[in-house]
Amino acid sequence: MRRGEVLKLGVVPYLEGKEIQLKAFEKVKKEETDGILILLQHKPVYTIGVSGGYDEDILVPIDYIKEKAELYKVERGGKITFHGPGQVVAYPIFNLAKWQKDVHLFVHNLEEAVIRLLREYGIIAGRKEKYTGVWVGDEKICAIGIAVKRWITWHGIALNVNTDLSYFGLINACGIREFGVTSMKKLGIEVEIEEVMDRLVDKFEEVFEIKFEEIDLTRLAVVDSAKA
Repeated sequence: MRRGEVLKLGVVPYLEGKEIQLKAFEKVKKEETDGILILLQHKPVYTIGVSGGYDEDILVPIDYIKEKAELYKVERGGKITFHGPGQVVAYPIFNLAKWQKDVHLFVHNLEEAVIRLLREYGIIAGRKEKYTGVWVGDEKICAIGIAVKRWITWHGIALNVNTDLSYFGLINACGIREFGVTSMKKLGIEVEIEEVMDRLVDKFEEVFEIKFEEIDLTRLAVVDSAKA
């Protein structure tokens, strides 16, 4: 059984969350653990992945976007999306050498964890051909955008629990024009974020065959062996 660590946080600014990911990345790179799963919410922020979307997928003046939320270009795959309170963001910092060096399988398993989670709430979700993420009919409920370096993953998934979906109306989310977005709340499921986080941890353990130990931020300190 693989061994990992899970870190559950509250509402975190985007750049602070990125720094936490980088600390986790270093710990995984040093093989101190097989993987670290970071769970949090973000303050309102739009992020643009390496596939772009700055010009064609922002539907309002850029100054208006910046009044509503922060805006950053980031390293993950995909185009523009939104993160905000009411959305469970999960950053799996996993060493794929401990599983399989297969990025497509990794993304498939991320989708599977969310599909199994939603099934517990009576939501029948699945995949849509040609698109990543998890869908309920023609509406995306969970976006996925990852980056991989030295077979270690970072960035991750964003599951809409009770997110303010009006933010998505200002963009073509993920560059998709023909389909919409949804949330657990929009589908009639009222649930606390913390409960969803706990259940998502369980599904990650099932799908990725890993056992997590819960840690706090102090455990992300990485020892520099050259100075130790």
